[in-house]
Amino acid sequence: MPSVTQVPQWDVHRLPRSEGRCFLVTGGNAGIGYFVAEQLAGTGAMVVLGSRDKAKAGDAIASISSRVPGARMKHLSLDLADLTSLKASVDALGLDRLDAVVHNAGVALDHPPRRETTAGHELMFATNHLGHFALTHHLAPLLTATPGSRIVTTGSFAAKTERLDLNDLQSTHGYQPKRAYARSKLAQMLFAFELDRRLRAAGSTTLSVVVHPGGALDALTPSRPPLHVRTAGERLRHLPLGLLVQGKDAAAWPAVRAVLDPGVRGGQMWSPRLFGLRGTPRSEPLWNHLTDTTTAARLWAASCNLIGDDLTFDEVR
Repeated sequence: MPSVTQVPQWDVHRLPRSEGRCFLVTGGNAGIGYFVAEQLAGTGAMVVLGSRDKAKAGDAIASISSRVPGARMKHLSLDLADLTSLKASVDALGLDRLDAVVHNAGVALDHPPRRETTAGHELMFATNHLGHFALTHHLAPLLTATPGSRIVTTGSFAAKTERLDLNDLQSTHGYQPKRAYARSKLAQMLFAFELDRRLRAAGSTTLSVVVHPGGALDALTPSRPPLHVRTAGERLRHLPLGLLVQGKDAAAWPAVRAVLDPGVRGGQMWSPRLFGLRGTPRSEPLWNHLTDTTTAARLWAASCNLIGDDLTFDEVR
């Protein structure tokens, strides 16, 4: 009888090697983004940390280098809230290929008042959605020229019960920080699925994938001084919560799998296995409102208008 080829089970602790590949992680200097960068660096790839703060990025690179012998890292100055700066940032990459970008950076405000960028955009919508939308626009030639490249967008469980107000995308009326944050993450997720539809229509091999990290607590996250220090007391006090949520190291697993796993497909959503809150990553059925192609297309058009340019994929290789 002919032998049956066994597809190896995904192991978050035994990642496939990626020498010669290059990955960009926005917000890779702290939190979940740091652990995405650390785990990707362990595969032998070049990892670029996109961050506004050069000093914090330097600390992150030093921390990763101390844990990953021979880690190949670099910092890219990146301010997603300043749309006019993004083309120069992408030009400064100086790369001839980009195998994946992880749209991880984000702003979450807990209290009023409503804040705006210098261009007059609501801060969370501008940073979380518009900044990544514009960054994708500038990265598109590099990504579509790299066969099989991936655009991985970090969504949020907070978006599951929220809906977009297309007449008030920037939360100018009845501003509530938590709702504005959830809507900015929903906008990211709708954009990512619309992006994959457009990539498929253009015949591109580039994939757009959505991930959400589930529940992640600092108290359950391993120490990475000076970026994050967890005491033994904190770990013990919060240990029971480990039945429901996890540390930020584990919360990075869906994004890392979305970047590396050859079995991942465009238009999928990956999340923690147990109730979407903790555990190893798995592909999750899309929430009903994430399949709303009309809203996604209208958001795309509005986003193009707000960044002052069109994101198109007419020429792909």
